[in-house]
Amino acid sequence: MTKRLKLVGWSKEHKGQVRNQILESAARLFMRRGFDNVSIDEVMQNAGLTRGAFYAHFKSKSELYAEAIRDGALKSIHAQEKAPPICERVENYLSVAHRKGEEMACPLAFLVSDVSQQNDTVRDVYTKVFKGFVTRLSESTQENISNQQALQSAVLMIGGMAIARALNDDSLAEQLLVACQQAIDL
Repeated sequence: MTKRLKLVGWSKEHKGQVRNQILESAARLFMRRGFDNVSIDEVMQNAGLTRGAFYAHFKSKSELYAEAIRDGALKSIHAQEKAPPICERVENYLSVAHRKGEEMACPLAFLVSDVSQQNDTVRDVYTKVFKGFVTRLSESTQENISNQQALQSAVLMIGGMAIARALNDDSLAEQLLVACQQAIDL
């Protein structure tokens, strides 16, 4: 009589942890180098995993990109929720540390030009993240500012950060960030 081995799959918790490793790796790499300059192999190697594990979690690189945007935005939101008043959140967002992407990296600013070249699924996720960003701005003040004021503030924050990241003159970038902070009236 031969014994049959019972194969035991990974637990849901383990699968979730692996998925998070992949998302964190992808977000970090995509935010630094963009969609076209990052391969699945690099994402998986950076996550300490093999390429084969990728397809157990994502159908395509594009799906991973969309999920990485969503995941990066959620992590950015959670980091910002710990900061007390809105003025401090604006200052943290429009800071040199954020520009360098050392801790919190907002996909809205870090991937703005990259996303415009992607498929509708990726752009839909980016649009939802942007709408959520505007909604949080409008609801985060005591008097709930108008949608127009929230849009203006969002554009100053995201656009200011995106331009500051593109500049190779640190002094000018810092001046730009301060100017955007001062222009936001929340």
